[in-house]
Amino acid sequence: MSGDGDGGGERAPADADATRVARVIGAPTDYGANRRGVDMGPSAIRYAGLAAQLERAGAAVVDAGDVPAPRAEERDPNTETLAPGRAKFLRETREVTTRLADRVEAALAADELPVVLGGDHSVAIGSVVGAARDAEVGVVWFDAHADCNTPETSPSGNVHGMPLAAALGVGAFAGVEWANAAGLDADNVAIVGLRDVDAPERRAVRDSGATAFTMADIDARGIAAVVDDALDVATAGTDGVHVSLDLDWLDPREAPGVGTPVRGGVTYREAHSALERVAARGRLRSLDLVEVNPILDERNETASLAAELASSALGRRIL
Repeated sequence: MSGDGDGGGERAPADADATRVARVIGAPTDYGANRRGVDMGPSAIRYAGLAAQLERAGAAVVDAGDVPAPRAEERDPNTETLAPGRAKFLRETREVTTRLADRVEAALAADELPVVLGGDHSVAIGSVVGAARDAEVGVVWFDAHADCNTPETSPSGNVHGMPLAAALGVGAFAGVEWANAAGLDADNVAIVGLRDVDAPERRAVRDSGATAFTMADIDARGIAAVVDDALDVATAGTDGVHVSLDLDWLDPREAPGVGTPVRGGVTYREAHSALERVAARGRLRSLDLVEVNPILDERNETASLAAELASSALGRRIL
């Protein structure tokens, strides 16, 4: 049977998790970055055929709609912060990610797989916190950036550069209950595809205990070996894996519709191969797709790619 040319191919019908329920949850936030437009990401990914892609991976799809998210224009970005330092729209981030964490937790309690659509990457605070409330989880973080800044180290105060630090309770996020993932240990965190990391983040990553793989590692060893190692990190002693996929992980030629593009990312085929290996491991607990910006996209290509990659993560295959 031949594939249909859109990156995955048909899933074998005999897979054990063929009736898995994927619960789609939108988080249309636009608080974490300077370039506007990612709040339209959930709509764009849905419009690109996410439900059909997940169904072709053998999942039954339930779309739970969007978490309520106040518009950035209606709020003061500096109403709430963490001292020392600055984190813009922290109140709004707290409100949205707490609601999202509740929905993710409820989906998992119902034996469903949460598929969270961002929105900027700050929404991953909610998806990780929700996934780790009643379980020990690992995280594979596909991203060009480390997202390990804190209010003290961030040059911009944009929270989309802080979600991993928040989930791990680093710096000013230490002891911040709504932001910290109770069942997550840094030893079970793997960041894959780094290529744009500022000096404070380099120190933060080294000190965190997380495992980091740069694009140089992928170049030298290949995507399969790197992702396998990342999954070894995330599955060691855990109940499952949360995958956080920032579309700027891909090269801008593949994913033009992102807010912070960085040249030299993974290719279309490397991205699918990575998510296929996630599916093959059989430990996926939850997934988020973030930073799709339709304003900057070309013919909804990036949103379509996000939908395809979600299908690969759930196990769609050629034969």
